[in-house]
Amino acid sequence: MPSQLSRSLIKNLDLFKALPDADLDAALQNAQVCRLADGDAAFHQGEEATRFFVLLHGHLKVVQVTPDGEQVVVRYVNPGDVFGIARAMRRSHYPASTVAVQESIALAWPSSEWDQFVSGNPHFASNALQTVGQRLQDAHSRIRELSTEEVEQRVARAILRLADESGEKTDEGILINFPITRQDIAEMTGTTLHTVSRLLSAWKERGLVSSGRKRIVVSDLNELIRLAEGAHPAAKASEKQAG
Repeated sequence: MPSQLSRSLIKNLDLFKALPDADLDAALQNAQVCRLADGDAAFHQGEEATRFFVLLHGHLKVVQVTPDGEQVVVRYVNPGDVFGIARAMRRSHYPASTVAVQESIALAWPSSEWDQFVSGNPHFASNALQTVGQRLQDAHSRIRELSTEEVEQRVARAILRLADESGEKTDEGILINFPITRQDIAEMTGTTLHTVSRLLSAWKERGLVSSGRKRIVVSDLNELIRLAEGAHPAAKASEKQAG
């Protein structure tokens, strides 16, 4: 891959913005392009962690299978994100699978180069450390939500999180700008496809969201935030009557 082309692909990403061109070229010396069709896996849970990645285009989902065989969608990977960084956490194998939800392109480096890559790129190292910290914080938040919040709150929070990370303003509202299914939402929130379908249908009738095949649009952001914070229809009705 020509270094000039590679440099133009990544020089505007937050991870690499602070690097001069010579350092970009050095960082890209051993990078490989990884093209993923919808449904392709960059790696699978339990595989030896031989590479780490930066996503250039598309979206991926990180999926983990529990010891009981239950599939959980851990998070989504957005363009500019670093992923597959098991080496940064001193793990020899990938703890989850990462699968493309649409055609995607990433750059991959051998995991054996992680330490050298980070030491020669302080800005990248800082961002990678922030990434690890954010993922730990997100994991703690998810555990708290699963143990203390009702299903409606969890689903509302999940959709708001996706809209915040990957939302695109349209005439209809805020579109989650990659394909996502109701089953994906169920696997993010520890509930069933039936429950998510029932909630989204009820929210659609109330004008909160609109959804179709692999498509979700937040139509009433403020009301969805109220649901995520635990407001219930009965409480809202009382407030309207009082007003």
